[in-house]
Amino acid sequence: MPSLKSHVVSFVLRHSRKKAFASPENLQRWIAYARKTEDYHPPALLRSRLDITETDVDGFPVYEIAPKAGERRRILYMHGGAYVFQITSYHWGLIAEMAERLGFGITVPIYPIAPEHNFHDMFGMVGDVYRRMLEETNAEDIVFMGDSAGGNMAVVLTMMAAEEGLPLPSRHVLISPGLDMSLSNPEVFEAERNDPWLGIPGGLEAIRLYSAGIDRSDWHISPLYGDLSVLPKTLLLTGSRDLLSPDNLIFAERARAAGVEVDVVYEEGMFHVWPLIEMPEARRARDSMVAFLATPKPRPVRARRKAPTAFAGRTAPAAE
Repeated sequence: MPSLKSHVVSFVLRHSRKKAFASPENLQRWIAYARKTEDYHPPALLRSRLDITETDVDGFPVYEIAPKAGERRRILYMHGGAYVFQITSYHWGLIAEMAERLGFGITVPIYPIAPEHNFHDMFGMVGDVYRRMLEETNAEDIVFMGDSAGGNMAVVLTMMAAEEGLPLPSRHVLISPGLDMSLSNPEVFEAERNDPWLGIPGGLEAIRLYSAGIDRSDWHISPLYGDLSVLPKTLLLTGSRDLLSPDNLIFAERARAAGVEVDVVYEEGMFHVWPLIEMPEARRARDSMVAFLATPKPRPVRARRKAPTAFAGRTAPAAE
């Protein structure tokens, strides 16, 4: 049974954040307001608790949380925000807890977001971040972790790296990822009614702003339609009140059919990216993440082919 706090959070979301996704115009207004108030820097409290350094890749900040002594494993964390909103204190709270409980190093790129930037800029930058990580860390010691749009980016980045023939990460942790932007699943429209946060009109506007004209059914935008067989062992967290959940469950089914080991945490009554918000259900979800990542490392995942990609040459499928 959902906790009292989760009901309160759902009520607040429905009467605040849900409005941002009610229409393209609303989303544009929320973006404009966000640009005046967003602060991507790690909160001061986290800096006092963790060894955090700032570097630069392609002109954008990258934060590095140092691992505990002797730990080689690292997480590349890609934050959510519909590709148009900046990282928040909620993301930083989850990142800090993972760093403290696991002892892994964590790399957090403050990647370029839309509408000022697009797909090519985003994946050019995070691709370069991953390349730099591979210079310092074996791929078998790297985990891709992301929420919402960041979960999408984790899957797409792995597929793009596979096409280029790069070593692939050993695991994925995907929190309410957006995996099918085509809206081909009619269950999504029903799910939208029960979702206190996301809405289809604003979501489509966000996709339009970042996708650089690439078709929404192309796997670069909707990785559900990509080669799922290249993906590593995956933990997928999704909730019954998230409009993305129907596609998340289809993804898990197809990935397993492609030979990928997928563990699913399906939380009844939970909304989009609930593990980021402090409440009983989030604590359970975070325990699941720690247990998943603390288990012995799997064998390295090898890329299967090599072909030109946006990751390699900063190009992508042309818009039709």
